[in-house]
Amino acid sequence: MTDMTPAEAQETEATEEYGTATLSGVDLRIKPGNRWRPSYLRALREGDYDTWAAGVLHKDDVAVFIDLDPTFDEINVFTTAAMGSTGEAPGKSGGRTKSSTRTRKR
Repeated sequence: MTDMTPAEAQETEATEEYGTATLSGVDLRIKPGNRWRPSYLRALREGDYDTWAAGVLHKDDVAVFIDLDPTFDEINVFTTAAMGSTGEAPGKSGGRTKSSTRTRKR
């Protein structure tokens, strides 16, 4: 893998999409939920917020998130707001749901 020039890095960063949500009065940039890897969701569910932040936040905002040291309630409000700002509905899964009707065997 070759190193990017500063201009290439800036162009790559400019094309990446981020939403914005506020945490403790600070705006942080976050990737849309459909670009989160399953490992990031796992980290969020397991309470490994530093790993989650490193995966979903803009690289310049990760240290800010860690320094803010938010409470669980603040993190929940932030993630809900972040998903709303990126067009994701909080709590929705892309997976199939089970049918509520039973199929009778013949």
